[in-house]
Amino acid sequence: MHQLTDLLTALAAGLDPGPFALLRRDGTEHLDLFTGTVTTVERLADIPLPAAAGPATLALVPYRQVAERGFACVDDGAPLECLRIDHHHQLPLAGVLDALPTAPVRTTGAAFDIGDDEYAAIVARVLADEIGHGEGANFVIHRTLRAQVQGAPLTAALAALRSLLTRERGAYWTFVVHTGARTLVGASPERHVSVDDGLVMMNPISGTFRHTGTTADRAALLRFLADTKETEELYMVLDEELKMMATVAERGGQVVGPYLKEMSHLAHTEYLLAGRGTKDVREVLRETMFAPTVTGSPMENACRVIARHERAGRRYYSGVLALLGHDETGRQTLDAPILIRTAEISPAGELRVPVGATLVRHSTPAAEVAETHAKAAGVLAALGLGPQAPDGPNTAHRLADDPQVRAALAARNAPLARFWLDQRPPGALALPALAGRRALIVDGEDTFTGMLAHQLGALGLSVTVRPWQDEQPVRAYDLVVVGPGPGDPSGDTEKMTRLRALLTELLDAGHPTLAVCLGHQLLAGLLGLPVHRRDAPYQGLQRTVTLFGTPRRVGFYATFTARAATEHHDGPYGPVELARDEADGAVHALRGRGFAGVQFHPESVLSPDGLAVLTDLLRELLPAPAGELSPAAQA
Repeated sequence: MHQLTDLLTALAAGLDPGPFALLRRDGTEHLDLFTGTVTTVERLADIPLPAAAGPATLALVPYRQVAERGFACVDDGAPLECLRIDHHHQLPLAGVLDALPTAPVRTTGAAFDIGDDEYAAIVARVLADEIGHGEGANFVIHRTLRAQVQGAPLTAALAALRSLLTRERGAYWTFVVHTGARTLVGASPERHVSVDDGLVMMNPISGTFRHTGTTADRAALLRFLADTKETEELYMVLDEELKMMATVAERGGQVVGPYLKEMSHLAHTEYLLAGRGTKDVREVLRETMFAPTVTGSPMENACRVIARHERAGRRYYSGVLALLGHDETGRQTLDAPILIRTAEISPAGELRVPVGATLVRHSTPAAEVAETHAKAAGVLAALGLGPQAPDGPNTAHRLADDPQVRAALAARNAPLARFWLDQRPPGALALPALAGRRALIVDGEDTFTGMLAHQLGALGLSVTVRPWQDEQPVRAYDLVVVGPGPGDPSGDTEKMTRLRALLTELLDAGHPTLAVCLGHQLLAGLLGLPVHRRDAPYQGLQRTVTLFGTPRRVGFYATFTARAATEHHDGPYGPVELARDEADGAVHALRGRGFAGVQFHPESVLSPDGLAVLTDLLRELLPAPAGELSPAAQA
């Protein structure tokens, strides 16, 4: 404990103790104290990672690093700071609590930078102008509470840490990080990504149940778990993080859960995703910038929407803390919580507590305003800016252990695709007729294409994914998939123009083509079918539809749809069979000679019949070569 005592002694003498991090990880009865030197780097790839065993670097990754992926952001200049760890000590929790300052944190001038009415107006615009125009399924817009800390800022941060350690529960990391240029203090509920022994894990969390005191109301919690909006919100972030896992794990991510994460003011629903990977951990960080729970989906366009509607940069909000190192065998390790429920304090005592709300098609401005207040409650209480939660939260009575709560959570998996929930040996789903055949997926700015690649690969195809901007020839592939993406299919943007040209080339050549979501809408337009904006967006919506005589349960992420009056259409490339909705004529799928399209996402976790749909379409688009039995004949 003398290391912490020395640090606090220097602080009491009015001295800066130097850079350090003091953090408690979920489930431990100790805190890690890291000390060292701070350096600033430009890129994630530049984060220092010496080969010695143990934690090597703690990186403070700001939101602006998303520009490394080519995504839009308001550039506020927040630096990527790295604490190069020279010394690591484990300190007992009880001793830390005895040593940390106990004086209450005092602040003045506390107020949100964006008032409730203005924030509600922003929410309304995003719902109407973005989700309502097909730009995505969900978006997170943030606001920041600002105040001025009275007294020494670092002392206030350590006092806040003590308060969080005694009053909060369920946090993934509870921490103070001091670099000299800034101090971060918080209790993040959410692991963003971790790597240990080659196992990559992510932790999508969504849905917020607000309560007061130490024990939530059981009946109210059960109503929350049955709420459609909350359930769909979790499904959407699950899909989005599965997209990320598709890029960093060899076989994508397996879904485990859902679970209930109980905290002192809130409860959340969450899943765990796990998969094996071999990428450098800095590349894993880059490919997973940033969590959809704090940005939206699809990710690239969510960043554009955030940049359009947020008038200031996010600094470290929605970025990550990232602890990088090596294990005893020399394998790289990573542990990275999302920077939410976190306060940033400047050396002059300026305090920032950013919070955000997830906007989906069911959202209302008033409810999302309330959610930002609730999410801030835990941090605000620790900083003396809100009602204090009682000491020692009741951990003995966990509602997550209640049989009805467990049953309600388990029921959430009933409508989901088993492809992402079940383990299976490699090759278990492969179709013999597809062995050795190659597929190209053209990504229209929605990394659902990564999940689609895993499904097509599981069926036996060798799959390549390319962005829509890539102009290399495509006809060397046995199948070309023109994939999903945001935007209005009737527009004349460069993306829409290029994708139409690609589809025209494939149709003219009679080349086997599958079109998904946006690709399907563009294909329908080329076939002469009108495409309309839906009155109510189908974003994150699961439906049972009839596809060419067979009922299928599938998931939609769409604001636009083609429509037709009959099941048959004579187009410029021959007769087309349509699977359409009897109520409004919406075309859910179509097929013709050498081509097919689906409006839904067969790869989505919301599509329990998605793999069966792909199997049926591939058997038509890529029949067994002459002289070979088809899979149906073999059966």
